[in-house]
Amino acid sequence: MFSIEQAKQMAKQLRASLEERNQAVSHSTALELVAQQLGYKDWNTASAMLAQVNTPPVPSITFDKPVPILRSFDEAKAREFYLDFLGFSVEFEHRFEANLPLYLGISRDGLQLHLSEHHGDASPGATVFVPMQNIELLRDELQGKRYGYGRPDIVQQGWGKELQVHDPFGNRIRFCQY
Repeated sequence: MFSIEQAKQMAKQLRASLEERNQAVSHSTALELVAQQLGYKDWNTASAMLAQVNTPPVPSITFDKPVPILRSFDEAKAREFYLDFLGFSVEFEHRFEANLPLYLGISRDGLQLHLSEHHGDASPGATVFVPMQNIELLRDELQGKRYGYGRPDIVQQGWGKELQVHDPFGNRIRFCQY
C-alpha cells in the first residue's frame, strides 16, 4: 500500500520524466495520472484514501484474561488439591526468602490461577466461575481419582451444567458449561 507522500513523489518523478521527453504536464495533471495508476477515480479520492491508510491507529484499551488469586494456607494441601486432584501444572513459584509465604502460579488447558499464602493478597472463601467445554470429561476424571475430600458431580442449573469443587482453604471453583 502506498502512502500519500509516496504518491506525491511518484507524481513528481512522472512530471520530470515527461519533461525530459518534451511533454510538460502540470503538477495537478501528474497527480491525477498517479491516482489513476493506483486505481482511484481522481486525486481527491486517492489522497483521502491514502491518508486513511497511513493514519496511525487510535489506541484502544484492551484486556487479557484475568488471573484469579486464591488464598491458601498450606503448601502441601494446595499441591495435593490443585496439582494432584485437579491436574494443574506449576508455572512458577515465588518466595521472598526461604520460610516465607509461597506465591504459586498454576495452569491447566488455558485456565490460570495464582495461589497465595500472603495474607494481603486474597480473602479465603472466594469463588471463581470458569466457563468451559466437555464438563462430563472433567467430572469423570475427578471422580476417577477417588479424592478423599470430595467427589464432585454435575448439577443442572438454569444457565448450564455446573461442577463445583471446594479447596482446603474455603475457596470454590465453579466449572460451567452453558
